[in-house]
Amino acid sequence: MIPYILLQTLVLPIIASIFIFLTRYKTGRKAGFIAGATLIYTTALLCVVGIRVYQGEIIHEEYLSFPIVNLNLLADGLSIAVALIMNLCCVVLAFYSIHYVGHRVDVIYGKLDEKTWLMYYTRFFVLFPFFATGFIGIAFSTNLIAMYFFMELLTIIPLYFIMAQFGYSDFIERYKVALMCLFWGIAGATVFLIGILLAYTHTGSFEIASLSTLAGNPVAIWVILFMLIGLFSKLAIFPLHIWMPWVHAEHPTCIAGLLAVYANIAAYVMVRVLILPLYDDFKVFCIPIMVLALITMIYGSLLAMAQNDVKRFAACSTISQISYSVFGLGALTIWSIEGGLFFFLAHIMGKAILFSTAGILVYVTGVRDMREMGGLASRMPITAVLWTMGAMSLSGLPPFSTFPAEWAMFTGIFMFGIHGPSIVLIIAVIGVVAVGLTIAYTFWSVKRIFFGPLNPNLLNNPGIRDPPVLMWLPVLILAVISIIIGLYPKPIFDLFHLVIGLL
Repeated sequence: MIPYILLQTLVLPIIASIFIFLTRYKTGRKAGFIAGATLIYTTALLCVVGIRVYQGEIIHEEYLSFPIVNLNLLADGLSIAVALIMNLCCVVLAFYSIHYVGHRVDVIYGKLDEKTWLMYYTRFFVLFPFFATGFIGIAFSTNLIAMYFFMELLTIIPLYFIMAQFGYSDFIERYKVALMCLFWGIAGATVFLIGILLAYTHTGSFEIASLSTLAGNPVAIWVILFMLIGLFSKLAIFPLHIWMPWVHAEHPTCIAGLLAVYANIAAYVMVRVLILPLYDDFKVFCIPIMVLALITMIYGSLLAMAQNDVKRFAACSTISQISYSVFGLGALTIWSIEGGLFFFLAHIMGKAILFSTAGILVYVTGVRDMREMGGLASRMPITAVLWTMGAMSLSGLPPFSTFPAEWAMFTGIFMFGIHGPSIVLIIAVIGVVAVGLTIAYTFWSVKRIFFGPLNPNLLNNPGIRDPPVLMWLPVLILAVISIIIGLYPKPIFDLFHLVIGLL
């Protein structure tokens, strides 16, 4: 038995970060490999945890217990599935970043001496592991304050500094958008914290498990409302979506996939903190949540269709895609909740694929406008395959993991409509139509970027070719994993059902 297995997954990325910082000039260009290797190890640990949980074990580790706040870690069927897929995305993007960050340093800061170049390059990989620790902390925390800490301090701060130093616009614009991300994050977190403190005044505890004692209490509605508003700002649910296109498009593409994880993880928090302990009280919010999610699904799709910038296109699609998970959670059936959570995991894999491929396009061509592309499949066949895979994944097409996720989610939604208010059936049908919009805009992008005549401005450029293998191979592996999960989704559903099935 591996000792402190959950704590290792939480702490090792931070140790790697500190090591990279202290040895940054000796480590140099190997910093990305150190971060990636550390995350491979923690992913292996999470696989061991997953096997143990799948066999019926619940792993609970206690550390730093204080009268009010503690660091207790819990791995059950819900948290381990979420932690494992999130960490896997971190692994892929760590290796993808090795070439990409070096390119960004060259583009932004120009010709530098080796020491200054390494200062900027290693700075990225000092910050990167904090995401993995933040995500693991959110998944395994049993204490609301600990969860709040991981959700805010260990994710918002790295997002701010990475965007400010490695973003795409000029110096002033990068910092303006980084501040927008920080302010929106703080605003959402503050409202969420108000809900936490309100719950504490009635339960006397910050433990997530204690929230169930609020069941039936009128204050539970207010607790849910405050927490939902805070989470909806992270999920970019209409009308709290304003920050997403700006922030998502500004981030260096190697980190944009993790921003999608950061936004999507609020769906997990919603289930863990609100639905599981306060299921009956949550029912009053079902239809309003589904309506807001449906509006966001359609609005995000139309917004994506209007984009020409390849990064902003991917950013706007995130607005639409995140709301699918919320759509399923709102129906509040076992199938829809499990399907909505599955879609969250499938979507972050698909979005990591699409954003990484968008980064490859910018890396190779230096162009972000899709109107200036076209015909690239002949020069960049691997990139074309990756983008098509990302489009298929986001569209919910087999054999990708989004297909069984949407199938389970809509099954649960229609079950709610059949046995509940008739308006839900209308909402469900419109939701299915919204899937068609996703297929339309994703495959339209495939045509615009990769088919037709090659743009004359790129025709005579010998540098138009597929990127180094270290950029495309991790993304391809992630796509293959998504296909495997799509063809055999049973383990994920079984893990979820160990927890959700108890509702």
